[in-house]
Amino acid sequence: MSGVRAAERPGLLSDYDPEGFYCELLGKGGAGLPHTDTLRRRIDRQRLKEMQRRAADTERELYNLGITFTVYSQRDAIDRILPFDVLPRVISANEWAVLEEGLVQRLTAMNLFLDDIYHHRKILKDDVVPAELVLQNEHYRPEMEGVDLKHGTYIHICGVDIIRDQEGQFRVLEDNGRTPSGVSYVVENRHLMFRAFPDLVEGIGIRPVSNYGLQLRDAMAEIAPNGIDDPQIVLLSPGAFNAAYFEHVFLAREMGVPLVEGRDLIVEDDQVLMKTTAGRKRVDVIYRRINDDFLDPEAFEPSSLLGVPGLMRAYKKGRVALANAVGTGVADDKAVYAYMPRIIKYYLDQDPIIPNVETNICREKDALAFTLDHLKDLVVKPVGESGGYGITVGPKSSAEELEACRKQLIAKPANFISQPTIGLSVCPTLVNTGVRPRHVDLRPFLITGSSTWVLPGGLTRVALKRGSLVVNSSQGGGTKDTWVLE
Repeated sequence: MSGVRAAERPGLLSDYDPEGFYCELLGKGGAGLPHTDTLRRRIDRQRLKEMQRRAADTERELYNLGITFTVYSQRDAIDRILPFDVLPRVISANEWAVLEEGLVQRLTAMNLFLDDIYHHRKILKDDVVPAELVLQNEHYRPEMEGVDLKHGTYIHICGVDIIRDQEGQFRVLEDNGRTPSGVSYVVENRHLMFRAFPDLVEGIGIRPVSNYGLQLRDAMAEIAPNGIDDPQIVLLSPGAFNAAYFEHVFLAREMGVPLVEGRDLIVEDDQVLMKTTAGRKRVDVIYRRINDDFLDPEAFEPSSLLGVPGLMRAYKKGRVALANAVGTGVADDKAVYAYMPRIIKYYLDQDPIIPNVETNICREKDALAFTLDHLKDLVVKPVGESGGYGITVGPKSSAEELEACRKQLIAKPANFISQPTIGLSVCPTLVNTGVRPRHVDLRPFLITGSSTWVLPGGLTRVALKRGSLVVNSSQGGGTKDTWVLE
């Protein structure tokens, strides 16, 4: 491999080759990164068969602990463990300081944007963001117009998807400001590493992640209605058939709050009450893991059996707090994402600390023409989908797939954006044949109450299929432990 001869590093990494991509362990060109030296030596000393045996043990433990997710698109595989790769991803303290600052900047601007569009709409009047992109957005909620929220915060829990390009530059790929998932795997992955691989972890100063639940509870208490000193917080879940139900159980336990479903709550006199064995009890804050559409059948989808009739009435009168707020989906829309650099500049008079990936908004004539002309070189994404569904990766698509994408673009251009194909950074990953490079991204999590806290690390997702750029669990991806060094 370039920069390091195999003879100088015999062992598990002796034939590891990043294949020209930026490597999270070795850096650009494979020359090595000072902050990963200790881990690199420890991995190199391992024997392949022994590592594979220990990795299999961790997968069994995940299954026994019930750490699963649901794949709805596959009838024969409902509950699956999320594959866990035992070779961690390491981020230096200096790199993390920049990421943290950039993430707080971005979320601050997103909350200012949401507060503005549901009140004075200055950014629309100044034509910084097209008004139709916001007001005709499927996630825009007229019910939120003029509703004042504590601290002006709409997105209390945020997950930002970040990639690193071939030059080693971090870039924001996507914002998740509705009901971001995955943080339970961050905490459980760390517990698993400490139990199963103490020889890799020992003596390396890694910032902790296990206090996420307490941070979340404290932030939820801070948004309780005025005059409530000891708020009753609940986590509202769609129930056991939801893909992320394990996470709902996990977070309720970590926060020390009741896990409820819509049928457990009732609204009387514009106050939300929880049914308990000791009678009805007032609820002050709801951390909801139900999408807007199903939250309140009186206000949104009438057929919803998951939500709470009358919840929006109580919410708009300030009798209960919701996290995240209703209507946040406008800010994490993939088309609005393209305007985030302008949004940050408008509200904060700053340039983005973490730049976007260059984005073409296909609703714009020139961007559509460019996308159609360069389809085989671009990644095309539907603006309303998540989980990696509906994506067309030009360089890896067949002629038939490109033609189908072309027809969709021409029929409904406003439904799509396109981006250049970026060589995502790679991380050494344990596979059947040894240690091989696999592409990764990173989803850090932010919590906002009266101020914003960033969980040190986040969810590193890894594309386990060779050459794949799609890291989503629903598309065959796995996860790694993410170490932020002290």
